[in-house]
Amino acid sequence: MSLALQFCRQKSLLMLYWFHHSFGINILQYITVRAGLAFFIGLLFTLFLMPRFIAWAQRSAKVQPINEYVSAHQGKAKTPTMGGIVFITSTILASLLTVNIMNPFAIGGLLTLVFYGYIGFTDDWGKIRGGDNLAGLSARAKLTLQLVFGLAIGIFLIYVAKLDTGFYLPFVKSSLFDMGLFSIAFWVLVIIATSNAVNLTDGLDGLATVPSIFALLSLSVIVYIVGNASLAHYLLMPKIPAGEVVVIASALVGSLVGFLWFNCHPAQVFMGDSGSLTLGAFIAYMAIIGKSEILLILIGFIFVIETVSVILQVGSYKLRKKRVFLMAPIHHHFEMKQWAENKIIVRFWIIALLSNILALITLKIR
Repeated sequence: MSLALQFCRQKSLLMLYWFHHSFGINILQYITVRAGLAFFIGLLFTLFLMPRFIAWAQRSAKVQPINEYVSAHQGKAKTPTMGGIVFITSTILASLLTVNIMNPFAIGGLLTLVFYGYIGFTDDWGKIRGGDNLAGLSARAKLTLQLVFGLAIGIFLIYVAKLDTGFYLPFVKSSLFDMGLFSIAFWVLVIIATSNAVNLTDGLDGLATVPSIFALLSLSVIVYIVGNASLAHYLLMPKIPAGEVVVIASALVGSLVGFLWFNCHPAQVFMGDSGSLTLGAFIAYMAIIGKSEILLILIGFIFVIETVSVILQVGSYKLRKKRVFLMAPIHHHFEMKQWAENKIIVRFWIIALLSNILALITLKIR
């Protein structure tokens, strides 16, 4: 390792080295320990910043424009939105204090948070200023930005992080084939699809938050395994030095737990596109570096259900002029059937938990 790289590495881990030399806390070299620290730092940052953000948003009338067709939500018209900016900022700050920033996969993870946080913030800000859900970024502009940033991440993973381009399936111990440069297009598709799927799910208090936490925890297990040579060998999984991303994911989970404190029913703040688009993109990023893009269908099963319900609704109406559901995404269908909001939310959480347990069980079956 060159002297310059050693110097950069020392600077990037300055906080941890200071603790090492001052207190002899050598356990801070372990990913699991720093992940635990990142969780609590992200949690505390969010708990500190969120009340101040809510107070500012209420004073400034930075509130959520409500869909006029969902009458049950009209009482939420004065609820602040764009809370995702707070927990994404908390995640980045917590990560910078705990992660090895010289790890290319960690850099890619932070870039994903910044890129898609920017898209979400731009969209949210437009909606707030215009006072209308249609006043944000146009669908074309949003998709274009998602595509550009997705391409940037894909190119980074290929040429900087040198990520394995094999195509993997659950239950199979080796890649089926090498996608080569076509992997970039595949990864872009995964990122955009997951980002928009989480965005569609974010329609009720805490509905997207808890399934995202479950997904991040499951993917953290997978990324930790592929980043550990012994565990990867034992479980017949690819070896990818991406373990540092677990620290970022843990910071994000901690920040989400802090956000849930204010987002649980009845919500004091919504995450907005700032949070949902970014969450989906980061979940997709973790699935990509963990070579679990197909398993993501099970890990993010709630997001898949919500997205499929919209596709079926739109397709059916265009082809037959008939609706499959009373309203899409599907959580609105159950609202129309007079289900209590809490019942819908908790039952979706239960489904998300069960699907993630099943996804983790598949890791041993190869």
